[in-house]
Amino acid sequence: MSKMRNLFPEIEPFDSGKLKVSEIHDIYYEQSGNSDGNPVLYVHGGPGGGTSARDRRYFDPEAYRIILFDQRGAGKSTPPAELRENTTWDLVEDMERLRKHLGIEKWVVFGGSWGSTLSLVYAETYPDHVKALVLRGIFTLTRRELMWFYEDGVNHLFPDLWEEFVALIPQGERGDLVSAYYRRLTSDDDEKRKMAAKAWSKIELATSCLLVDEELLAKAEGDLWTQQFARIETHYFVHGGWFYSDDQILQDVGKIRHIPATIIQGRYDVTCPMEAAWLLHKKWPEADFHVIPDAGHSAKEPGILHQLMEATDKYKDL
Repeated sequence: MSKMRNLFPEIEPFDSGKLKVSEIHDIYYEQSGNSDGNPVLYVHGGPGGGTSARDRRYFDPEAYRIILFDQRGAGKSTPPAELRENTTWDLVEDMERLRKHLGIEKWVVFGGSWGSTLSLVYAETYPDHVKALVLRGIFTLTRRELMWFYEDGVNHLFPDLWEEFVALIPQGERGDLVSAYYRRLTSDDDEKRKMAAKAWSKIELATSCLLVDEELLAKAEGDLWTQQFARIETHYFVHGGWFYSDDQILQDVGKIRHIPATIIQGRYDVTCPMEAAWLLHKKWPEADFHVIPDAGHSAKEPGILHQLMEATDKYKDL
């Protein structure tokens, strides 16, 4: 491998605002980089994770018009952690509303983890408006993927963390932990919601890197972010993403096989195991496919970050 690449320097937005997308929701968006550059949309994870200043730095600011947005209920979007009118299809339409609002004909779409899910569904819905896709840590929101993380998979690798995770849930409810957590996260009891949000967030943050990142893990102590993250995630998971079939994303790949794409996957990704990325690769052999041999899930892993930077450079002149 060539010299490992790092993020571009810090940059401030030249524009930011709120877009009203429903009677309930206003979504935050911002633009940075070159206002006349190649438009690229950063799609954050979770669902419910929100964006940060770091997310602007995957893209050459001289070449790209860099657009970030917070999905419904996440980040700076309002109201925070709101579950009403908050589905995958609402988010897909929000992305399309934002594209039209900004006067963009086609853009590059970049997403990791849940961001890869939403990017794929958006592209499969509006393929004519996508120039290229950069996808990392593939998650297709199948029952099999959810069972791995929340029923029988992660517990074999992290029994210590798993013990903490299930401690909040009585034995009789442990047959469906996602639903058990969802009940607590939608409870009228504020303290119960906070405890559940922190426990839910902690196990995901702890397992997202090849080695536990203590700085990242500290996010699990906050009240607002954990409520946004945990409430919205469980809301999406108990509803199966509102997909028409469990494997909708893979079934619809034929709609986007003509779009240039790069798929980047950590070999030891515990959060979103490589099987989903492999199945996507098999359905979409035209896409560049990179397996990082010494990486987990996080975009901060050096090998994953390097390939992300290479991919955004590849598509900057489209």
